[in-house]
Amino acid sequence: MNSSPILKFMLWAGLLVGGFFIGTAWKNAHNNLALPQDSAEESPYNTNESGSSTTTTRSPIPPGLNEGEKATIRLFENAAPTVAYITTSRLRQDYWTRNVMEIPQGSGSGFVWDKDGHIITNYHVIQGADKAQVTLADRTTWDAELIGAAPEKDLAVLKITAPKSALRPIPVGSSDNLLVGQSVLAIGNPFGLDQTLTTGIISALGREIKSESGIPIRDVIQSDAAINPGNSGGPLLNSSGELIGVNTAIYSPSGASAGIGFSIPVDVVKWVVPDLIQFGKVNRPTLGIELANAQTTQRLGMKGALITHVAEGSAAERAGLQPTIRDRSGRIRLGDAIIGINGEKVESSSDLILILEKYKAGDNVRVKIMRDDREEEVQVRLDGAK
Repeated sequence: MNSSPILKFMLWAGLLVGGFFIGTAWKNAHNNLALPQDSAEESPYNTNESGSSTTTTRSPIPPGLNEGEKATIRLFENAAPTVAYITTSRLRQDYWTRNVMEIPQGSGSGFVWDKDGHIITNYHVIQGADKAQVTLADRTTWDAELIGAAPEKDLAVLKITAPKSALRPIPVGSSDNLLVGQSVLAIGNPFGLDQTLTTGIISALGREIKSESGIPIRDVIQSDAAINPGNSGGPLLNSSGELIGVNTAIYSPSGASAGIGFSIPVDVVKWVVPDLIQFGKVNRPTLGIELANAQTTQRLGMKGALITHVAEGSAAERAGLQPTIRDRSGRIRLGDAIIGINGEKVESSSDLILILEKYKAGDNVRVKIMRDDREEEVQVRLDGAK
């Protein structure tokens, strides 16, 4: 009878000790399950082509920030490693000593195009320079070689010999479906202050600016994201972090940002850059025309590639193709819409560009057009790019 209280005490003690160990084990297991998610948020890893892992620094997000701020922070952290800082210099010979000196000329921005080390920037950033250097986001600096330039598009391609593990190509989007009012972000090096982020919206589409060669660049993107000297050549991104334009100019009486910046649309970049890499210049055959953007043709309920301008002396002018004009009474008279090339259907300006890639300068092609609600076909001898 006297052993009964002792047995009860031992039983309760065993239950308490067992409960303690079970609870501790459950807590440790729960923490171990949560650990990978927390680590991924603080220090994610990216695997490069060689299979090794490189760490991308991500700052812990403090409490109290809204979802929009968090998204912008993460977008910048993902995009910043693709952006480069470009400095240029010229060589000068001293009049008295005949020694050659290197004189700083200017600076700008650029971005990594591919793992081969191609860097895209504006032509005016490297214009007249004897030497260029590219500083990547990891602070390493590399001598750059000029691979190709298109002054008429204000684009240039440099190449560096950095290892593939140090190169982070930018995600490339599209500029064919942009809308006024959508958010944009610009990353660059204004006034030499590297890795600077500015945000804004697309203020207008279809603008026109003059290139360094004096030839107009049409369908330029206008935004109110602050762009200052040194931002030239840097990327304009959409809210998904994709490249939609190359920041190239500002409109400002003072020379600083006044809320009007211009960017070359990425669809132009996508067809110019491969030519610059392969040939050093734009080498594709051309009709010598400018085309309306997709929004315009959709708004008009049209299909095909609507001609807005025909260059003087071009293949299109020789073939009698007609541009869109405004008559003396102020009314707009639509030009020809190209709907086919050698039997291949053209439903957009992108279709036309891709089809022309199959030909070379001097080739004769049958161009089907829609003119005044009727179909016609004309023969055109393609020009070479100038």
